[in-house]
Amino acid sequence: MEFQLLGPFAARHDGQPVALGNRRQERCLLGVLLLHAGRVVTTERLIALLWDAAPPASARATVHTYVGRLRAALDPYGVQVGTRHDGYVVEPGPYSTDVREFTALAGKAAAATDPVERIRDYDAALALWRGPLLADVADDRLRGGLGVRLTELRLSAVEHRAQDRLDMGMHDRVVVDLLPVVAEHPTRESLVAAGMTALYRAGRQAEALQLYDRTRRLLAAELGVAPHPGLRTLHERVLRADPRLDRPPGPVHAVRVDGRWLPWSTGGHPALEFCNTYAGWGGDPRPGSEWLRDHATLAVWAGHLNLIDARQVAVLREQADRRPEEAAAALDEARRFRGELRACLRDPRDGRAFRAVAEEVQRAARSSVFVRREDGLGRWQPSPSSGLHLPLRAVALRAGDLLADPRRFTVRTCPSPDCGWLFLDEDGRRRWCSLGTCGAGRDAEAC
Repeated sequence: MEFQLLGPFAARHDGQPVALGNRRQERCLLGVLLLHAGRVVTTERLIALLWDAAPPASARATVHTYVGRLRAALDPYGVQVGTRHDGYVVEPGPYSTDVREFTALAGKAAAATDPVERIRDYDAALALWRGPLLADVADDRLRGGLGVRLTELRLSAVEHRAQDRLDMGMHDRVVVDLLPVVAEHPTRESLVAAGMTALYRAGRQAEALQLYDRTRRLLAAELGVAPHPGLRTLHERVLRADPRLDRPPGPVHAVRVDGRWLPWSTGGHPALEFCNTYAGWGGDPRPGSEWLRDHATLAVWAGHLNLIDARQVAVLREQADRRPEEAAAALDEARRFRGELRACLRDPRDGRAFRAVAEEVQRAARSSVFVRREDGLGRWQPSPSSGLHLPLRAVALRAGDLLADPRRFTVRTCPSPDCGWLFLDEDGRRRWCSLGTCGAGRDAEAC
């Protein structure tokens, strides 16, 4: 059974709605117990939450009646409401709540080192919010007593996602998703700062200045304080159109292609370039270090490496715009394949990684056609019928070629602590992936 508390209260079983509670207070009581699932809530606490400072004389008996009716309604679904001393508890069982899922996803996002993964987890977590906590059964007073921690966690997730998006140049998304939250919390200065930055980068300088002015007046009127120095400094920079606000810094060791940042080509083979990131894998991830940000970037990269042609790149970008969920799923597959391929190339003895890569290579081979290149030579390439998986199938074919070639035993990993890029060392002399980025000042050997 699934319970939704982040918004109007709802219950579902096997995807079908389940009616619970004849009265609003009954559903509210169940919502309170579910928010504390596995923990006892005393009768006194329930009375205080449901009736505030003016409970009726029959409040205790009414709570007991509500619990009895809820038990009868929930029992067929295996959800048990137990009695503990002078309180009640929803026992662990075959049910889930969006609150628990939200908390888990927000924690997973906070622990992620990959900004793309963080954004994806924050997106999934924030999508669970359909409105205020228990929107149709609780009032603002009750929410204030129950939802402070959840509200703060939600706002923290919104802030962190906005900052990651700004770091990745996704200011348009920040404008769309953040400004409604700023309207709900107009004196939360960290949200205002992110909103001002996004508006400015979107070419909406006047609106960014207006947002600051509204915030300044609200802070003075409601709290009697001035904006924080950091927000005042941002206002001054927006006012004078500081060029450093225009965009986040470019990623480390990257080239701009067709509006997308791609890593330098230093590995000597498309399968190796696919594994390499801006900052490599050797140190802590840096802002902008993940190049595989969206499906359009994957398509542009595949075209840049001549794995697919320009016409196919254009078609893929159009398909990704029309079918974003399918594009996101194909991108996730590409990221997983990249991790397995890198593990396989770094350690030829890793049989598990080899098998994972081999499965993708076989899928690519089954969907391939033999075509004539412009130079007159033939080559295998994935059929356009692969759709949004076309770039992945194309790089998988090249990965299969490398794994079947003795050159795979010349793959090296750059020893720089901040890099870790893979490259071919066919003459056995090359130590660093690139003299200019890693070997300069450390080693006199040519790369």
